[in-house]
Amino acid sequence: GPLKPEITITYIAVSAIFFNSGLSLKTEELTSALMHVKLHLFVQIFTLVFFPTAIWLFLQLLSITPINEWLLKGLQTVGCMPPPVSSAVILTKAVGGNEAAAIFNSAFGSFLGIVITPLLLLLFLGSSSSVPFTSIFSQLFMTVVVPLIIGQIVRRYIKDWLERKKPPFGAISSCVLLMIIYTTFCDTFANPNIDLDKFSLIIIVLIIFSLQMSFMFLTFFFSTRNNSGFTPADTVAIVFCSTHKSLTLGIPMLKIVFAGYEHLSLISVPLLIYHPAQILLGSLLVPTIKSWMVSRQKAQKLTRQPKAPMKV
Repeated sequence: GPLKPEITITYIAVSAIFFNSGLSLKTEELTSALMHVKLHLFVQIFTLVFFPTAIWLFLQLLSITPINEWLLKGLQTVGCMPPPVSSAVILTKAVGGNEAAAIFNSAFGSFLGIVITPLLLLLFLGSSSSVPFTSIFSQLFMTVVVPLIIGQIVRRYIKDWLERKKPPFGAISSCVLLMIIYTTFCDTFANPNIDLDKFSLIIIVLIIFSLQMSFMFLTFFFSTRNNSGFTPADTVAIVFCSTHKSLTLGIPMLKIVFAGYEHLSLISVPLLIYHPAQILLGSLLVPTIKSWMVSRQKAQKLTRQPKAPMKV
């Protein structure tokens, strides 16, 4: 169509989000985030190992139900996807969590996903097509890493102006993300061969919301335990990065791995539902998570303060 999403979304929109992040993020925060190995391991193992395995086990139960089998296979593809390159960062920023860790895990998870996601799709679903890793890797490098670095370089020269004016980076990223979702929905539902029954679709929507809530609770529970070593700001990044899945990487990957597959449109539907659902659910939870984080940070500061010496 006239919006040309194959150019405007695939390259310009994703690049804009990461240029925006590079421009708004303090360099020292990004550098310190690189050293937080425990947090990165938690997010990547949960996203690329626990998530797809848990979905696979759950689908063994659902396979005996009358739900459309291709939609169920689509749920498995959701489990195999890497972290998103945008939504988790935007929501972490909105709460005031560890944005640097969210950005690092989004970028790092995306690169891991280039290799791991197609392998997981082949393992759980199977496909005979070859996956052009080089082209996906180069595209990710150009749309994620390069804009982030350019944003950081530009920030050095206009740092004072940014701190004075405080441009609405969050609102800009949200608008770009809305555009990505809109064009992807158009692309999928414009397919005349798509054959959806209402029962299966409603059940899949309910399953997706239930899965998201369950996984968010699990990550919150494990990252807030006394011996976890994570700060409240870290927990915010973990909850969003571990449970969110990439649409901007996912749809192109599905088109590559399942090229020529007659049920590709149906397989894509759960991911198309999951992405806006994760943003909607995340946005609704932002005030609650923010108040929890602030109160937890205040409590930690009080416990750290040295007690005043007793007067004799």
